[in-house]
Amino acid sequence: MTPQMCFFLSIAFSLVAWSIVAKRYIWPRLRSRQRPDALRPILVLHAFRFEGLAFLVSGVVSPDLPAAFAHSAAYGDLGAAILALLALASLSSGAGVVIAWLFNLWGTFDLLRAFYEANAGGLMPGQLGAAYFIPTILVPLLLVTHVLVFKILLQQRRAPETALR
Repeated sequence: MTPQMCFFLSIAFSLVAWSIVAKRYIWPRLRSRQRPDALRPILVLHAFRFEGLAFLVSGVVSPDLPAAFAHSAAYGDLGAAILALLALASLSSGAGVVIAWLFNLWGTFDLLRAFYEANAGGLMPGQLGAAYFIPTILVPLLLVTHVLVFKILLQQRRAPETALR
């Protein structure tokens, strides 16, 4: 099996596995919560997207890693992490939902763009070095949780129930 096929299969299996985890364990716990409470754990997860900066660290990745991919992926992830933290900090205000939308649109686009640029730039899986786990384990998780954020943001929310007297 070629390295490219191993890479593709790793991403595909991870996407399937994370989708099962989300459907079975994550979504059932989030779907009945109020929007801010449902968004918090996902935004905290995405605050760790600063890990994309690893694409800029020589010795972690190959010096042959295409610079266009490395810079775009690293700074796109950093932007998503910053937006996730801003959304998290402002969830209690009206701006929180707006920033959550910005985060989710930016973050989803960033991940899809990285896949495109990796393919268009002829990225070889070995060029990722120790950062190989980012697109094979983390990116599928991040994509699945972006779908959950879209569901949360689009879901009609009931007003909090008041106790009967």
